[in-house]
Amino acid sequence: MLVSILHRVTGDGLAVVGAMGLVWWLLAAASGKEAYDQFVTCATSIPGYIVMVGLTWAFFQHLFSGLRHFVLDTGAGYDLKTNKMWSIIIPVAAVAVTGVLWLYIFSRSI
Repeated sequence: MLVSILHRVTGDGLAVVGAMGLVWWLLAAASGKEAYDQFVTCATSIPGYIVMVGLTWAFFQHLFSGLRHFVLDTGAGYDLKTNKMWSIIIPVAAVAVTGVLWLYIFSRSI
């Protein structure tokens, strides 16, 4: 149940927050250097990084959960043991992949 709820929440969050970020970025890019510099300053601040890490986690959580739903749609994975295993692996994998990606990003910027 938790994985299904997280799938819906992360999908909505990606749509809303991602769209707002995209519109802000496009408006800043179209408005000139000062507006774009302000966007970059906000995006590379600690709250900006928190939002970007959160969006990255939401992306991977939604992706992995969507793949699980795809497998379930084929009729596989409905037995209790398999279903429980995947519902534990998905959030752990989403956090792990997000961590690895951001460690890579931060290591490249040092």
